[in-house]
Amino acid sequence: MLRRRPDADRLPVSQRIDSRVENPKRRQMRPTDWAIRGELFLNCSCTVFCPCVVSLGKHPPTEGTCKAWMAIAIDEGHYEGESLSGLNVGLMVEIPGPMAEGDWRVAAYIDERASGKAYNGLLQILSGAAGGTTGLFTLLVSEIIGAEREKVVIVREGRKRGLYIGRKIQGEIEMIEGASPEHPVVISNTRYWMGPDVIAARGLKSKVRDFGRVWDLSGKSGEICAIDWSGPGK
Repeated sequence: MLRRRPDADRLPVSQRIDSRVENPKRRQMRPTDWAIRGELFLNCSCTVFCPCVVSLGKHPPTEGTCKAWMAIAIDEGHYEGESLSGLNVGLMVEIPGPMAEGDWRVAAYIDERASGKAYNGLLQILSGAAGGTTGLFTLLVSEIIGAEREKVVIVREGRKRGLYIGRKIQGEIEMIEGASPEHPVVISNTRYWMGPDVIAARGLKSKVRDFGRVWDLSGKSGEICAIDWSGPGK
């Protein structure tokens, strides 16, 4: 009797997200002039601290699947000459297993103050279609379940961060205090997609209610990272 290993049909990650494999559903990348500088912070369903940062997304989420909200505060930025400075973006992200294996489902909430070109540009950047730093998202994001203009409020005060999108996302996190009370715990010099230095945080009040999802991420893992992303021409 032939005995099959349980994982016999599983391809290595390198093959599953190999851009050389034809996939008619994959978004096509169109290299574009863009740049974003600011801060990204998030709260996910992992227990503190999320293993994705050090494993570069290869370790499974601590709870088996990943549920997260993300906030992007753009201090300076542009897309094909259109300013993105001062805009806020919120994301709801659902990943069924290790982050690097893809199949992400994402909902995007774009600042209602964004011009038409800025709105479309941000969607191109976040889908990976604009290339550059976020280009890998064309391989990792399998479905964009929604894209909406919303009042996206981001608060950055001291050790705390908050993302508020009506009743859809009300998320708050706080940096974890390190051995020196003046400095939080930082994972530095990483090759993580967000940026090299990631501040460890923990969810405070943190609720997501949209697209049939109802999540409570209070007490779960959080991350804060300065971002400096750009298109392939930079």
